[in-house]
Amino acid sequence: MFIPTIQDAAASTDSVAFEASAQATVLPTDAPPVPREQVRHMLFGTPAAVQTTIRRLHMLGYAEVNDWSRLLSTGRTDEVMAILTKRVEVG
Repeated sequence: MFIPTIQDAAASTDSVAFEASAQATVLPTDAPPVPREQVRHMLFGTPAAVQTTIRRLHMLGYAEVNDWSRLLSTGRTDEVMAILTKRVEVG
């Protein structure tokens, strides 16, 4: 008489779970591609104001903090700028 071990049971369960997850991630092939365009954001202000705005946009889930350029001097007293280039869905 054959008695499966705990390892045998886990292996069969894992393969069933893998097959189910593979089927669930199949995307329809007839979906039209989503058009995306590039947009550039530029922030101007004091270093504190620019950094605060970048963190707030990150908290809203719009852009990662590291996606922005480093703070660049504008040549004006206590003013910097930061640039973000992002691809967004259009339409």
